[in-house]
Amino acid sequence: MSSLLPDLTTRIHPEPPCILSPEPQQLDRFDSLPDSLLLLIFNNLADVKALGRCSSVSRRFHSLVPQVQNVVVRVDCVISDDDPSSSSNSSDKSRSISTLFRVLIGGIFKPIQALGQFLGPKRSSPPSTAATSPLSSPSTSSLSVGTVDGDDLEQGGGVTHHSPTQVLKNFNEIRFLKIELPSGELGLEDDVLLRWRADFGSTLDNCVMLGASSVVYPDKVASNLSNCDVIGGNDDNGSIPESFYTNGGLKLRVVWTISSLIAASARHYLLQPIIAEHKTLDSLVLTDADGQGVLCMNREQLEELRVKPLSASSASKRTLVPALNMRLWYAPYLELPDGTVLKGATLVATRPSDQSVQREVSDGLWVSSAFEEPFGTAAKMLVKRRTYCLEMNSF
Repeated sequence: MSSLLPDLTTRIHPEPPCILSPEPQQLDRFDSLPDSLLLLIFNNLADVKALGRCSSVSRRFHSLVPQVQNVVVRVDCVISDDDPSSSSNSSDKSRSISTLFRVLIGGIFKPIQALGQFLGPKRSSPPSTAATSPLSSPSTSSLSVGTVDGDDLEQGGGVTHHSPTQVLKNFNEIRFLKIELPSGELGLEDDVLLRWRADFGSTLDNCVMLGASSVVYPDKVASNLSNCDVIGGNDDNGSIPESFYTNGGLKLRVVWTISSLIAASARHYLLQPIIAEHKTLDSLVLTDADGQGVLCMNREQLEELRVKPLSASSASKRTLVPALNMRLWYAPYLELPDGTVLKGATLVATRPSDQSVQREVSDGLWVSSAFEEPFGTAAKMLVKRRTYCLEMNSF
């Protein structure tokens, strides 16, 4: 009978269930990572807007982000004070020598003036066009680098935005800095090739320009072969045809070269405040999203600019270009190993006149390594052709 009665003790004093036992709190996995590993992650992240967001995650991140050594600043947009028509003038497609000269004036000098305003003194602008990085101070400028939400917005509901100088001022240990503009300065037809690379110290060390009147990629070579001006470019023994001088070909290449030098010297001029403030820099690259031009400075060149101030052009806000010795290589028709065809391919290498003799031996390697593929191969092929020498006065 007693076996039929329930065991009340198990109900009155049950054993405590497992869920009532205390559990250790889950730890944030990032808390277990050493600072050195977090800095490695941030250095691979590099993008200044992403780093700005990371700095707002926690106090620890906020203290680590300024120690990042590898930083990339991508400029989102530029806003000019010029008449709106100036921007359309700079993007018009050039179809003649006269149009190219208009592009040289309207497509280079106006954007250069605008960039001078963007990286220079700060000013107010409409809320809809401005943005910033969380690392920046709450002041306004004309260059948009990144957006911020919530508490980082200015009082009154507007959005703030800053120049790269302001965005970078809270980074203390930058060694490798890359700034990318939203586009190149030169307006050209879609099939025209123009690439340049320039190295600067306190003045121009060297500049290489690669251009072509048109580029035909492998999938279009067969359909365009019948329209080529010259077939079998190697039959000319590297000589420039007489028509190159009479049909405006040489004048066009001079315009390309001067345009590239003006764009490079304007970029160099605008980097002064960043170079002066960040003395830990080992490498500085200023490029654009179009891949049109690249300005490079290594540690020795950066230190040279700090010790020896640049000479500015009296005509505009850019570094004075010294007197130059130029070497030109030309091929009416250049077919690359991957099948890409460059029509009117031209390579121009420039150095200051007082440096050309001492550095002539290394020019072959320097010029041929200036561009990424497939254009690096084009440069290597062109330097094997006949060399033409020119001189250019300071401007």
